[in-house]
Parts: sequence; structure tokens; C-alpha cells
Amino acid sequence: MRGWLIETAGGLPRSFWYLWTGTLINRLGSFILIFLAIYLTQERGFSAAQAGLVLGLWGVGGAVGTTVGGMLADRWGRRPTLLTAHLGAASMMLALGFARGIWAIALGALLLGLFAEAARPAFGAMMIDVVPAKDRLRAFSLNYWALNLGFACAAILAGFATGAGYLLLFVVDAVTTLIMTLVIFLKVGETRQPLVATGGPKAPAGALRVILTDRIYLGFVALNLFAAIVMLQHISMLPIAMADSGLSPATYGSVIALNGVLIVVGQLFVPRLIKGRSRSHVLALSAVVLGAGFGLTAFAETAWFYGLTVLIWTVGEMLNSPSNATLIAELSPSELRGRYQGVFSLSWQIAGAAAPVLGGLVREGAGNATLWLGCALLGGLVAAAHLISGPARERRAAALRAVDQPPPTPAGQRQTTEVG
Repeated sequence: MRGWLIETAGGLPRSFWYLWTGTLINRLGSFILIFLAIYLTQERGFSAAQAGLVLGLWGVGGAVGTTVGGMLADRWGRRPTLLTAHLGAASMMLALGFARGIWAIALGALLLGLFAEAARPAFGAMMIDVVPAKDRLRAFSLNYWALNLGFACAAILAGFATGAGYLLLFVVDAVTTLIMTLVIFLKVGETRQPLVATGGPKAPAGALRVILTDRIYLGFVALNLFAAIVMLQHISMLPIAMADSGLSPATYGSVIALNGVLIVVGQLFVPRLIKGRSRSHVLALSAVVLGAGFGLTAFAETAWFYGLTVLIWTVGEMLNSPSNATLIAELSPSELRGRYQGVFSLSWQIAGAAAPVLGGLVREGAGNATLWLGCALLGGLVAAAHLISGPARERRAAALRAVDQPPPTPAGQRQTTEVG
């Protein structure tokens, strides 16, 4: 057990563990997005389409936030971008908790999405900065583990805390965001290195043009977008479907917490399971399992059946996350790391805007079963696309590794390079 623990978590930089701790604390209070659809439909009386619109505006704000956040992470720095984004997010969480009319809530969701998601590119770039390439698969898996440990606890606690009033959820979420801000402010320094000082190339003037002409990377981002549209149905249409089945918010909280619990139990073993395997095959399998899990939701009526579907698509999510994280790191030129993180995060924000709107329209227009079976079909198409595009991605990653490889060591010294 000690050897396994050292292999899983040993040797990682102190800065990583401060970021990991901040992530865990923040996710312990991540109540809002989990229960926003239920809050809007049951507490505020919105229709499924109106709730989908509000959640979609959250995604629109997030799309703007990730774009701006990625640019600021490269130009202004990771640390000031993170601190500013978290302070803004905490403020908007409180504002959204007190908002009442549909347009006030919609504006609050838009601005909250902007600030909350502006932090993602800076955080991702900071993780890559502080963790050596050979340790990144472990580091991203551990961070993902912390995310889901916090998520599982938050989902269970929030389901029961709704009895004390939804405002409490907004307040606790704001407080935990401020605590994460304090951890970064006190313990984590700026990680962006001056590129000229390290001998690296300056960021090109046409950085956006470089990314927009990177067809291999944009293809990878597009596949993540479609997978995310499927995955994000669990925070938009799934709670509404469970409510239509006569299940309470507390039941939804317990069922969705299974997602975090399974990841907490299994994610520490996933890196060893997929190590050395083709990432394209892993991502394709992930998409198939995701689609199957959400497709089975078409037949769910009871809490245990919903729980079974969650467990199935969670396996797909566990396979997806670490492979995605290492690919982003290897497909990102060092001088554009923040912007590349921002573009990848943008796929999640576009999905965050599109998933609830499309889900609400399909559900109201074609029925509940059509929505979930459509998710299964989309998962299969994404899997096929990963198998086709995978070899080109790996060739591109190998080429970038050769460019970013450090200069040879002096004679008599041995140097090895591993790829996480």
C-alpha cells in the first residue's frame, strides 16, 4: 500500500498540492450548478425551456470568460488572473442568490459563468507549469480525484441543505471560492516563466491566428464539444427528468453523488489502467460508454435505475478526463499554453450553453426518450471520430515534444525524458 501511494502521489511539487487543496475546498461548496435547474423550475417556477435558457447563458458567459482568461493567463499572468476571476465569481454567486426576476437571474448566470470559467485556463496552465511532463498524468488524475471528492460531498449535502433554503447554497459556494482564493494568494506564486529568459520563443503576434489554423487541435476540441454536450445533460435535463418521475431534490443529490463517489474510488487506479495504451482508443471507448449510460436514461423511472445509468456514464468520464488533460498539454506550444487551455475550455462553455437549450427543446418537442437515445448516438459518432483522428494527434504531439525538448546535458551526465 505504501509503495502504491508513493507511486500515485509521491514526488509532486508543493505548489501542486496547494492547488489541489484549493480545488478540493472549492468543490466542497460547489452547490449552485448542481441544483440550479431544480432551483429554477421548483423554487422560481421556470419552465424547462426557461431553465435551459438560463443555464445556456451561464455557458455563454463561460465562453467569453475562458477566451479572455486564456489571453490574460499568458499576458498578465496565471496568478492575478486566478485571483481576479475567483473574487468576481464569489461576488456574483451572492448576487445570483438574491436575484428574483428571470432577467436578473439570467444576467447573474451570465456574469457568474464569465468569472467562474475565466479561472480555468489560468489554473490549467499553472498545473502544467509546475508539474514535469513525466508526472502530468498522475497530477491531473489526482486533481480530478479532488474535484469529484468535493463534488460527491457537495451533491449529498446540498440535497439536504435545500430544506434550509436555497440561499444557503449560494452563500456556502461563495465562501468556499473565497477560501480557494486565499490559498492561492498566500501559498502559490506566479508560475509563468519569461519566455525570453528561458530561451524559448516569444509568443507570436498572431496567436489567435495560430490556434485557428491548428486543424489538428481544433478537431480535438470539436470532439470534446460533442462529448460535453452529452455529459452536461446530467446538470440540465437529468434533474428535470427525475423530478418528472416523482423523485425529490434530495434523491437527485444522492444519485448524482454516485458520480463523484465512483470517481473517488476508481480514479486513483485509472492512470495505471490506461498507461501505455493508445489515447485514441481510450477516448473512443470513453465516448461509447458515455453514450450508453445516458442512452439508458430513456428507460429509467426509479432511483436505482437512474443510479445505474450514472455509474455507467461515470466510467466513461473517468477514462476521458486524464487522456484529455495530457493531450492538451502535449498539443499546446509552451508560449501559447494559456490560450490553448482557453480554447479547450471554450468547448466546455459552448457545450454548457448548447446542452441545456438543445436538451430542453428536444425534450419538449420530441420527448424524453428521444433526448437520451440521441445522446447514445452522438457518443458513438464521437468514438468513431477519435479512432480516425487519433494518429494525426499523436504525430503532432511527438513533433512538439521534439521542439520543446531541453538542450543536451554536458558530456558525462545522463538525461532521460518521459512523457506523461
